[in-house]
Amino acid sequence: MRNLLLLPLFLIAAPGFAAQEHDHKAMMAAAPAAACAKAELACADKATPFFAGNTLWLAWSANGRVGLQKSEDLGRSFGPVTFINTAAERIDAGADSRPQVAVDGKGHAVVAYTIAKGADFAGQVLVARGDAKGFAAPKPLTDSTVSQRFISFALDPSGSIFAAWIDKRNLAAAQKTGRDYDGAALAYAWAEDGKDFTVARIAQDNTCECCRIGVGFAGPHKPVVMWRNMFAGGVRDHAIMTFSERGPGMVRRVAVDNWKIDACPHQGPSLAVSANGTYHATWFTDGRARQGLFYARSKDAGQTFSPPVAIGNNDRQPTRPFALAAQGLVWLAWKEFDGEVAVVNVMQSRDDGMTWSAVRAIAQTTDASDHPLLIANGEHVYLSWLTHKEGYRLIALGDTP
Repeated sequence: MRNLLLLPLFLIAAPGFAAQEHDHKAMMAAAPAAACAKAELACADKATPFFAGNTLWLAWSANGRVGLQKSEDLGRSFGPVTFINTAAERIDAGADSRPQVAVDGKGHAVVAYTIAKGADFAGQVLVARGDAKGFAAPKPLTDSTVSQRFISFALDPSGSIFAAWIDKRNLAAAQKTGRDYDGAALAYAWAEDGKDFTVARIAQDNTCECCRIGVGFAGPHKPVVMWRNMFAGGVRDHAIMTFSERGPGMVRRVAVDNWKIDACPHQGPSLAVSANGTYHATWFTDGRARQGLFYARSKDAGQTFSPPVAIGNNDRQPTRPFALAAQGLVWLAWKEFDGEVAVVNVMQSRDDGMTWSAVRAIAQTTDASDHPLLIANGEHVYLSWLTHKEGYRLIALGDTP
């Protein structure tokens, strides 16, 4: 199971969750092939949103093509498709991999996606830049010929774009000299003023090689990154790092879950940073200490975290938690599945994560679906969710008493 690359959207998350996940995976496989044979949003299984003002940008992939569309009416309608790649490619369809889009402070749009490359479950991240005149041809994010996967974009408060991903160049170097090397590495780069990304740098070695990365900001040019790390004894728990102008900071453990597994969980974390600097972390684990979805907060820049609080109903297979801090509130969203219906639940905190509202079911589907994502446009918070049956939905989340 190590280093799995091209997996269905609903991968088995952990041994204790296997039976119901298999049912959901089979349901996705049963989707009518004729309805999903085109390169269009209706055939996509993942869609990534980004707000530039009140303009919604949506990046997605379908049948080997990567598409980009804009909406001026909050997702009710979309303009023409801009295809980022000119021909179908082997898009990385791993459970935690998705196209990325960001628009910098000067209106330069950047799209990234990952293609399968060779053997050994390797990937290559390709990046395309564009503006109102169109997009340039995609080109590699980095000059390294070794694998890059699970890229995550985030817009810095200064208007720059920060990228973090899982990189295997140091693993390849170790293998050439016969040295042991567990997992992969956390890499990063910056793009400013419409320019290409800077030279990639390694922030941390020995990370889990197959999970999405959570990114927030503690201030301009101070990204905070959360990832599934490789700790001693084969334990894959979560770590956090706060960058500064000088580069990567110390690695700190979010929680001691003690999930020892020689496989790919394909269940990465999510991170949000409040305006007052509180870190809000949410994640999945099937460790010896705890199992399911959890939330914790840090008031001291990640040096220490509150005791993990369970979220979701473990009898309904909770998965894919997502955190967002906006408009003075903190939001959590996640997906649950009872064997027939997938439901997205949300709850909010008015006091910076100390207490939480009741759980609300926001949307559901009886077919295959993407992970739930939260996004804000400066005025409102929305759930962004793509399902095969209902299509793309941008659902406003009203304030909860």
